[in-house]
Amino acid sequence: MAALILFGGGGDLAMRMLLPSLYFLERDGLLPDGLKIIGAARSEETAEEYVAKVHEAVKPRAEADQAWDEDSWSRMKARLDYLAVDATSADSLKPLKAKVGDGEVTSFLAVSPSLYARIVTAMEAAGLADRNCRIVLEKPVGRDLASFLEIDDAVGHAFDENQVFRIDHYLGKETVQNLIALRFGNTIFEPLWNNLSIDHVQITIGETVGVGDRWPYYDEYGALRDMVQNHMLQLLCLVAMEPPSDLDPDSVRNEKVKVLRSLRPITSDEAERVTVRGQYVAGVSEGEPAKGYDEERGADSDTETFVAIRADIDNWRWAGVPFFMRTGKRLPEKRTEIVIQFKPVPHSIFGQDDRGEVQANRMVIELQPEEDISLTVMNKRPGLDQRMQLQPIKMSLSWGVPNSGDGEGEAPPRRRIAYERLLLDAMAGDSTLFVRRDEAEQAWKWVDEVSDAWAESGLKPAPYVAGTWGPDSADTLMLRTGRDWNTTDV
Repeated sequence: MAALILFGGGGDLAMRMLLPSLYFLERDGLLPDGLKIIGAARSEETAEEYVAKVHEAVKPRAEADQAWDEDSWSRMKARLDYLAVDATSADSLKPLKAKVGDGEVTSFLAVSPSLYARIVTAMEAAGLADRNCRIVLEKPVGRDLASFLEIDDAVGHAFDENQVFRIDHYLGKETVQNLIALRFGNTIFEPLWNNLSIDHVQITIGETVGVGDRWPYYDEYGALRDMVQNHMLQLLCLVAMEPPSDLDPDSVRNEKVKVLRSLRPITSDEAERVTVRGQYVAGVSEGEPAKGYDEERGADSDTETFVAIRADIDNWRWAGVPFFMRTGKRLPEKRTEIVIQFKPVPHSIFGQDDRGEVQANRMVIELQPEEDISLTVMNKRPGLDQRMQLQPIKMSLSWGVPNSGDGEGEAPPRRRIAYERLLLDAMAGDSTLFVRRDEAEQAWKWVDEVSDAWAESGLKPAPYVAGTWGPDSADTLMLRTGRDWNTTDV
């Protein structure tokens, strides 16, 4: 019997993301035959009580997507089970081992990373780290390179690398995967994907929410460790990597590691020039008054809630092309996007008069709130004017359903939760969209250098009003290079 064990099966991640994902996979007929889904947590409750909690969490999410049906739920319900365990105790895990038997077991650790080392040690002793077992680790693993290595060494003692799946749910997003298809499946893009044609790249992950009651965790990590080390650097790698020889997991991840190794270290001398730290203060967010971070925390803190960084990749493809990254809490929009800004035409034959200004091509890969890939190109304005008038138009390159043959397009498929793809891949043993150990090491190494540069230079977070796009210095970071951040009205 194949089994999926959800450690922390009653927690927020499991109820909000993992179990709804499993329901959708069940509805689409994609779960393996005979798969058992077992929630494992400290809470003393019966399997029936656990199933009722899962139903309460899954049904509203499915109904919102118009995807709820009782038959699918009945099939999923038949797979569900629950066991109260202390995951750090081998003796407590032995009944769990007896329940799953000798089949393939995938264990998802939806618990605090601080418990990973103790849990995997107990799993090994209980027989849940055998050759037919896999383990999925939710980020962040550690808070710096040293703590990552300490945790990962314990994981590596119990599991071989090919059994370990370090998850970054951004890599499960359809549009992120489509970026690979767009780059390497089309001759019109890859020859232009270099410093001869691209002026710069922007990566933005904006959140409107504050830290709130998550401040004990956030105060230890900050925006740099919480977002840049994983999500942002993963997106940067997918944009910047060389074409892999094939789609074998190691071929893809080898190229991502090369990018991380090529990132120029940030030193204390240039920390203020190429990085920005910010922390929100009281303001207005989404039309409501919003407290500052220090007010939420109840004490003064030097933790950054906003980061902007200029990253340079020292290789032939990207020499001279800056990569600008920004992320923060209490920003005006919930927006995640990658902007590929192409260089302007070398010489405009249209001049600067009433014909319209020639704008450089721009590709925007949107991940949130909607998923889309658009390309801005110049076009002739329709009309019979004797003088040619120009206008920019956006071409959507988004995924969707091809025309049905009658000339009418169909609606795009349901927007999947990123975990759907990742759960399927983990259970199938496909590690392409997961982070390899040396990849995580290189990311932590670079982020630690940024953190050390801040400490050595004494760079403190600059205040920014909640509901704005960060400190003024974030705009200055771009303006000193003659560029500016993308806005939604472009």
